[in-house]
Amino acid sequence: MKYSQAKQGRIYIIRLEDGDIIHEEIEKFANEKAIKAAALTILGGADKNSKLIVGPEHGRTESITPMEHILNNVHEIVGTGTIFPNEKGETKLHMHIACGRENSTVTGCIRNGVRTWHILEIILFELIDTGAVRVLDPTTGFELLNP
Repeated sequence: MKYSQAKQGRIYIIRLEDGDIIHEEIEKFANEKAIKAAALTILGGADKNSKLIVGPEHGRTESITPMEHILNNVHEIVGTGTIFPNEKGETKLHMHIACGRENSTVTGCIRNGVRTWHILEIILFELIDTGAVRVLDPTTGFELLNP
């Protein structure tokens, strides 16, 4: 385990508009407000044809192949995520959402493009006094959080 401490900064209440791509809008907002680190909660609707990463094709293998799932209809969503800069100082959102419709649910990472369906609310809690950064791990190819 690795950890560090941070303090809470500003809190933003955000509503995305119909058709907005979640990760693009959140990263753009963070850049506009000079937010380097944050925790987020999200709820609302994801539109048909939104794309989720739903895990690696195979478990522990040398080469990681992500699996993509495309939502076949509008889904209710709830999720959580974090923002931290990468080694280049670029704002990077890591967010997972659970998407439900009728009696089925799929959960995954939003980085391939989840589109807002009418209603999408976000509470963003800025984290300050932290040096945490996402560092590229050459083995997995992931930018892993280094607190």
